[in-house]
Amino acid sequence: MDDPIAEVVSASAALAAHGLTDMVWGHASVRDPDGIGVWMKASGWGFDEVTADRVALVTPDGDVAAGNGPRHIEYPIHTEIMAARPEVHCVVHTHAPTLAAFASLDVPLRPISHDGVLFEAGLPRFTVTGALIASRELGSALAAELGGAPAILMPFHGAAVAGPNVASAVMHAVLLERACRTQLMAMSAGGPAIWSDPAESAFKREQAWNQKQLDAGYQYLLRKSRDGTSEHP
Repeated sequence: MDDPIAEVVSASAALAAHGLTDMVWGHASVRDPDGIGVWMKASGWGFDEVTADRVALVTPDGDVAAGNGPRHIEYPIHTEIMAARPEVHCVVHTHAPTLAAFASLDVPLRPISHDGVLFEAGLPRFTVTGALIASRELGSALAAELGGAPAILMPFHGAAVAGPNVASAVMHAVLLERACRTQLMAMSAGGPAIWSDPAESAFKREQAWNQKQLDAGYQYLLRKSRDGTSEHP
């Protein structure tokens, strides 16, 4: 079994390489194999600064059971999604500006690119609050709205994504940001006018975003993190 601390470090590095860092905010978590809670980066560090000694095991009640805190106030995003979704191994929360910009338009995310087909079946929006998810009740409400989807937009805030492994969750975060950015570009030019229909989207989800392709994208981001470069200035 993979080391959850190492997985949090790698996930954080990959997210930073894509430019999804938000100074010291945003976080990735991995399910604790012993069922105690989730391993996530300690508060006060950016994605690009996460090392093994900056990762904490956080219980559903918010206690730091191992590793080094302090823990993030929004830990319930992670613990409650994992409680609701037993198949989820990794959760990512980001504050990418493109997510807030797109969510504010209150329009569907269309599959106008390869990235967008992952969300063609429906991208939920969390409308209970735009403030921090600082309680188990809000985390549970977020998890309920997420349902079985790979991601949920959080208007006035950001997004949360989930995956059965670290590579999937990180790539879901990356692809969501890219899909929102692409549609914002199309909307600024007066569109979009056309996009993949449901049948083509379903085909492309398996063709373009099967686990092998998600792993390939994740490994690319890890290589970028090691050479110290980012996809965005």
